[in-house]
Amino acid sequence: MTTLIVNGESRSIAASPDTPLLYVLRDELGLYAAKFGCGLGQCGACTVIVDGKAVFSCVTPAMVLEGRTVTTLEGIGSRDAPGPMQRAFIAEQAAQCGYCIPGMMMRAQALLNRDPHATDESIRAELQPHLCRCGTHMRILRAIRRAAEEMRPKTVEARTGR
Repeated sequence: MTTLIVNGESRSIAASPDTPLLYVLRDELGLYAAKFGCGLGQCGACTVIVDGKAVFSCVTPAMVLEGRTVTTLEGIGSRDAPGPMQRAFIAEQAAQCGYCIPGMMMRAQALLNRDPHATDESIRAELQPHLCRCGTHMRILRAIRRAAEEMRPKTVEARTGR
């Protein structure tokens, strides 16, 4: 048995230690946002956050994650209570087919968690490993900028206008 902390909850998994995290999330834990794309860590559809860093779950064996913190798209909001990143992608209509979007959202979430003032250049660099053929790239950038604005700590001056 391997124990992971998934979306803030300690979870024991029975999968073979060399089983990729993606399959553990989907098949054992019922978390379906991370998608199988290429199986080689080259498309980004399977991206989740592990200890604050975006990782490709399709090439990350469960055994290397013992006791580590895993966050999936389900962990940053729900259908009934979407988080800032999810609300921004909805507001900007940043998805067409939506297959790659959960991975992009998770990579963007990891970026904004460590740099709430990310520039367009750093956002583009961060999303570079993701493949998307839908053509909503400008809306994706707007959504991430919108999420950054909502996630950024507000100063007293900004809130009061003083």
